[in-house]
Amino acid sequence: MSRTIIVSNRLPTKVQRSDEGLSFSPSEGGLATGLGSIYRADNNVWVGWPGISVDEEEEREVREQLRTDSMRPVFLTETEIRDFYEGFSNETLWPTFHYFAQYAIYDQTHWEAYVAVNEKFCQAVLELAGPDDTIWVHDYQLLLLPQMLRAVRPKSSIGFFLHIPFPSYELIRVLPWRRQLLEGMLGADLIGFHTYGYMRHFLSSVSQLLGYQSQNGLVEVGTRSVLVDAFPMGIDQAKYAEVAQSEQARIHEQTYRDALRNERIILSIDRLDYTKGIAQRLRAYELLLQTYPEWRERATLLMVVVPSRDQVEQYKELKEEIDELVGRINSTYRTISWNPIQYFYRSFPIEELAALYRMAEVALVTPMRDGMNLVAKEFIASKIDTPGVLILSERAGAARELSDAIIINPTDTNQLAEAMHEALVMPEDEQRQRMGAMQALVKKYNIHHWVELFINRLTYSKLKQETLATTTLNADELQRMTSEYQNAPQRLLFLDYDGTLSGFNVNPQLAGPDQELLTLLTDLSADKRNRVVIVSGRDRATLEKWLGHLPLDFIVEHGVWLRALGEEWTMLRPLTNDWMHEIRPILDLHVSRTAGSFVEEKEYSLVWHYRRADVELGEVRARELTSHLHFLASNSDLQVMEGNKVVEVKSAGVNKGAGAARWLASYPADFIIAIGDDRTDEDTFGAMPTNAYTVKVGSTHRSLARFHLDTHHDVRRVLRALVEA
Repeated sequence: MSRTIIVSNRLPTKVQRSDEGLSFSPSEGGLATGLGSIYRADNNVWVGWPGISVDEEEEREVREQLRTDSMRPVFLTETEIRDFYEGFSNETLWPTFHYFAQYAIYDQTHWEAYVAVNEKFCQAVLELAGPDDTIWVHDYQLLLLPQMLRAVRPKSSIGFFLHIPFPSYELIRVLPWRRQLLEGMLGADLIGFHTYGYMRHFLSSVSQLLGYQSQNGLVEVGTRSVLVDAFPMGIDQAKYAEVAQSEQARIHEQTYRDALRNERIILSIDRLDYTKGIAQRLRAYELLLQTYPEWRERATLLMVVVPSRDQVEQYKELKEEIDELVGRINSTYRTISWNPIQYFYRSFPIEELAALYRMAEVALVTPMRDGMNLVAKEFIASKIDTPGVLILSERAGAARELSDAIIINPTDTNQLAEAMHEALVMPEDEQRQRMGAMQALVKKYNIHHWVELFINRLTYSKLKQETLATTTLNADELQRMTSEYQNAPQRLLFLDYDGTLSGFNVNPQLAGPDQELLTLLTDLSADKRNRVVIVSGRDRATLEKWLGHLPLDFIVEHGVWLRALGEEWTMLRPLTNDWMHEIRPILDLHVSRTAGSFVEEKEYSLVWHYRRADVELGEVRARELTSHLHFLASNSDLQVMEGNKVVEVKSAGVNKGAGAARWLASYPADFIIAIGDDRTDEDTFGAMPTNAYTVKVGSTHRSLARFHLDTHHDVRRVLRALVEA
């Protein structure tokens, strides 16, 4: 029976050592809470590090204790903890992915430890995983793991989710091990991010650094397709709502309220980290007190900072900066009966946190950069029967969902101070309206919805791969095809030209038909039951020159121009080419930067060819050009298409498939075959009925086509077999 294997750096149970021995307690965090319902069900299991380094005797105890709770530990040595976890994960990846590249350390020893620990995790998973199991890998500490697993289990269903931001290409390219990290992630069948922005950055990096193109979030990686999507993570809303209404929470709230009297509470809860914007928040609060003195002795900032890595230099300096700011503000503005800031450097149990959420009128969630930030959602879930205002950084993933918060730029101190004032004076009706809208969202898109959505998309991605998988057109299939061909009274043959009927030439104008091809097309079209349609991206003048003397139909320039045998050329739909004068200079610029490339201008499209350019330079320039053109075409009626050593720009909505559909409607047939070699031919395959023979030519096996052939020589052999059937 198949099961789900969850893999993360830390287990949902943490092991601690004391004078009494080892103790086991639940880990904090939304991941452990959210996946709790999965890993304890259906014989599922969670693989991860228990949190400490143990000796051999303790290892047996930990392994046995965790086994009873569906967990399998991966033990790390002190050196691995230092170099893999504290080193590469938190001193290289963490600052880079959060846009603090100035803090990043590039140490080869750390990298080697990162590889070794990912291999250790891989071995632990392989010892558990069966061929039908689903493997779900989590977060930045295990970026290499999906590909390591894929190398050993090529058919396994593997998902990966990144819980922190994925930065822009300009930051990723700085990493010396950038290609290995991206390829490691692409070992998964489904890669998930919190927002579409992070997803877009990942796809851009994959295109720029690896040359893999994507369409609708589907990345073609050799003979595999990888689905990339956004899954905003939720919280266990019901749990926080329940705790917030518990007797314990109410008792804590009353105790705090008695101590603070009628002061207006502005709440700040964060782990100590330079990404959280804590110091900037304090300066904004100080500016609030300066600008709006009426809030002195009426408002209090209740700040909780949870200790984290405060022996690391950057964190130690941040702690000192926070302490100095709190001390300065308190010493400047405090009175006998009022402290501007109530500062706590420790963690709180959930019941006390719920009490703080309930009593706070304003919550400050203003990180400089954050993957999602679940504190914002916890605050909303806890405000069951009380109003409140959330001030949220535009650079937190949660800002993409919680639009009823006051959204601010965390580096704009003036804006943040004004936002605090706005929140404090906001009418209660408006507070309740905003909070009600956000509570409905947090309730609907909770952690359980997130888990279900991800697993369903992972299942879909595997089905998508299966539908894109092609089978070699072997002797048995060819025999079946020829038999159907023989018995069919009417036949339609859709044939691409370049790469399908004819091989490629470094000079496209020299790729005209040889005598073998002319004879083959003559023989095919001589049969009155056949209607042979040339479906090509080439311009009509060239194809008319090469093949116009034969009794053929034509769909050319990717569906712009159509001509049935004996009729005049017509357009699929009216088009304009006045956009060309804006796009042509961009293509010309890439010609000037790429020796051997050139621009082909058709009536309604522009094509940048780079077959004669240096291979590596051509691929780099093609990725740059494609990215630029996609940006320009995003709000226009233009489409950017990538073929074999070409990038083409044309009007959207006109493609080979649309042209082929015209023939299918006009000329009913009992036997249909469509053959093509590149992405533009996928439109043709998609337009075909399910009983059609669709054939992809080339090395890749990922296609909407049912079958594949290796070369244009194989295509000619198959067509000759039909002629002679």
